[in-house]
Amino acid sequence: MLLQVEDLSVSFGGLQALNLSSFSLARNELRVIIGPNGAGKSTFMDLLCGRTKADRGKVIFDGTSTLGKTEVEIAELGIGRKFQKPSVFPSLSVYDNMLLAVKMEKGVFASLFFSMTSDIDDRIRDTAVRVGLHAVLDKAAGDLSHGQKQWLEIAIVVLQHPKLLLIDEPAAGMSDRETEKTGELLIELSKQHSVIVIEHDMHFVKQIARDKVTVFVNGQLLTEGTFSQVKNDQRVIDSYLGRSSAKTVNS
Repeated sequence: MLLQVEDLSVSFGGLQALNLSSFSLARNELRVIIGPNGAGKSTFMDLLCGRTKADRGKVIFDGTSTLGKTEVEIAELGIGRKFQKPSVFPSLSVYDNMLLAVKMEKGVFASLFFSMTSDIDDRIRDTAVRVGLHAVLDKAAGDLSHGQKQWLEIAIVVLQHPKLLLIDEPAAGMSDRETEKTGELLIELSKQHSVIVIEHDMHFVKQIARDKVTVFVNGQLLTEGTFSQVKNDQRVIDSYLGRSSAKTVNS
């Protein structure tokens, strides 16, 4: 297993946001996490990347305990996070945004003496092809569509060589075509990286759920299984999907 979590808990203002008894993720697995707002999904990702500190528990990533480590230290271990809202540099080109990601990978001091090489240029262009941005490398990031900005964010994380990608609601605000292409991209990325995706769009979940779907409710893991198993679980229908919503993803 790449990731193993045990007895992970955190509270805010006396309210328990997450109380996760166990969670595991295999190498090159694409896991989708669903659940209602306030279920603890984003809190879980915050704990994995070090943005939030746990009250107790165990997180073992690739054989190393991550609890107590900083966000930078966890990123260096190989956990990369893409948030829901894109945060690219709008005045810079797509290429330069990706180049900054390569510099960040090398660290602040090393970046002062950074020199461009053909290998770095190849990495950027190859990654641009993977995420579908090769035709807009010279375009200002601020002029991209919402979907393209999301793909650029993914490219920036991929360029830092993560073993695990944490992706928060990638389909939010996308057109149907952009959503479909994003699903294809995540499936392709899972061939070389482990991926955890938080998502509410059940049609998108159906597209990408090649492995397990995990359901969080009230800060706890309710159930796990295939998309079909989860969609038809009465507990999931009652607590999250609702009967009408469950019917809409049958087709």
